[in-house]
Amino acid sequence: MSTNSTRKPFRLDPPLLGAGNPSSREQGTNPGSFALKPDIGGPLTYSSPDTPGMPAPSPLTAWDFNPAPRSADQAVTQLERARLGEVTPQMRRVAEREPHLTAEQIRDEVAAGRMIIPANRVHLSYALDPMCIGRAATTKINANLGASPLASGTDEEVEKMQWSMRWGADTIMDLSTGGDLDACRSAILQASTAPIGTVPLYSMIIGRRIEDLTHKIILEQLEHQARQGVDYFTIHAGVLREHLPLLKDRLIGIVSRGGSLLAKWMMHHGRQNPMYELFDDICDIMRAYDVSFSLGDGLRPGGLADASDEAQLRELDILGELTERAWARGVQVMVEGPGHVPFDQIEYNMKLQRQLCHGAPFYVLGPLVTDIFPGYDHITSGVGATAAAWHGAAMLCYVTPKEHLGLPKKDDVKQGCIAYKIAAHAADVALGIPGARDRDDDLTRARAALNWEKHFELSFDPDTARAFHDEDLDVDTDFCAMCGHDWCSVRISKEIVEFASGKDAEFAWDGPQVSAALTSDQQEILEKRGALDAEAIQQLAGKTRRAMGARRGAQANCHSDTADDDEAHRLQTERIGS
Repeated sequence: MSTNSTRKPFRLDPPLLGAGNPSSREQGTNPGSFALKPDIGGPLTYSSPDTPGMPAPSPLTAWDFNPAPRSADQAVTQLERARLGEVTPQMRRVAEREPHLTAEQIRDEVAAGRMIIPANRVHLSYALDPMCIGRAATTKINANLGASPLASGTDEEVEKMQWSMRWGADTIMDLSTGGDLDACRSAILQASTAPIGTVPLYSMIIGRRIEDLTHKIILEQLEHQARQGVDYFTIHAGVLREHLPLLKDRLIGIVSRGGSLLAKWMMHHGRQNPMYELFDDICDIMRAYDVSFSLGDGLRPGGLADASDEAQLRELDILGELTERAWARGVQVMVEGPGHVPFDQIEYNMKLQRQLCHGAPFYVLGPLVTDIFPGYDHITSGVGATAAAWHGAAMLCYVTPKEHLGLPKKDDVKQGCIAYKIAAHAADVALGIPGARDRDDDLTRARAALNWEKHFELSFDPDTARAFHDEDLDVDTDFCAMCGHDWCSVRISKEIVEFASGKDAEFAWDGPQVSAALTSDQQEILEKRGALDAEAIQQLAGKTRRAMGARRGAQANCHSDTADDDEAHRLQTERIGS
């Protein structure tokens, strides 16, 4: 080694800014989150550090927009009750679901407007299990469902709702535009334990032209859906007449259904957006049932070329005004955000909303970070969604592989939910939310111990993990088909006495096991993959312990405790052809 090197000695100095370790047991050698120190009760709660030039958080909260405080006998919404210092049963339930927060912290975040508990009083009388949306909490995901004039119906949408909740959806939006909308909405509400949102405008124009929409129709439909139990309404009240000329040079105009419909209404009548004109009346209807606002982004960009433009950001400024007005009337608010944004502009979009809307929860679609991968937009948007949540978004609206192409089917819903659970969870770990990494650490410990059964049990989708593993090697032994026996670095690390890797007693196992036969779900996964023929899949579905020479209670012959290297390699070659 040369003694004349001018290279400076390496200094280990990671950018720790006070965030906690997302591992409650501080396992492993990771130094911890690079996020800011949590400020629960302040404007930053869990937050990424600002890139230079980013908008600063607003110093205002919902407390600054409370001109006529309600008395205890007048308070009906979670926001009004929180302002009075009450910890409601719903807040206590939310605290059980968010173990890093106390019920009192939940109350304070709701009172400040930085968190909502979307829980219509009618839906609470059914099976609703209260949850929260806010940056102090874990990142949530929403799944969009709904029948169209061309596809699906009530039974299928209820099944999709249950399926999406199985795969991690925290809220559901019924965006039906065809079939019996009323029956579909009612069936979903009565079956769902998760909050349900709608875009009431869709029902308002069934059987009529948008030009025929009246103030009376708007208010009657809102009252009807609130009475049914809908937990949050998307109201596109931020699209104003004066914004429309800003759209003339966009490559793709208005991509929001609600935004485009209201733009057409305004141009036909030469009047202001009726949702804006009626906003105070809308607030009063929503307050009576404790329906939360999801202030719609009617001018969101539909392609990278139109992102962060004047039309989008001027609408966002109006959404900030509407947030203030809703808070003043006691209504909970979250704000919807853009769908196609270049990666470099995501932080700016998140932090501008934080400023203009005073920390109200941001609910974003994606955003998609590229436009050239139709059929894979659950991935293009999942990339953007991770960044959005890291920089401040509180809820992510999933995108499925069918985005831009058609109505999602059952498997599309699953793929969209999983892509967004990945994004949400990755952001929670990065932000240093206490306990967010515990399951990851446990799976790593199981992986290090080569404990396959525990490995699959801790995974988000055990059926897929098990099926993929058994596709190549249907025995749980101390290597897998990726590296094989001789090259398995995890097995080698476990054998090095000086390493802790793989020696955790909690994850120790007696030896290899021939796993159970594939379940029907696992068989279906492999059938869709097409890598094995039907006969091979049937063999896995009816496999026996004879495959690797194992008797019940005995180790399979491929395990390195039983076979020498040559014998293990021979069996490996027979089984997986390597």
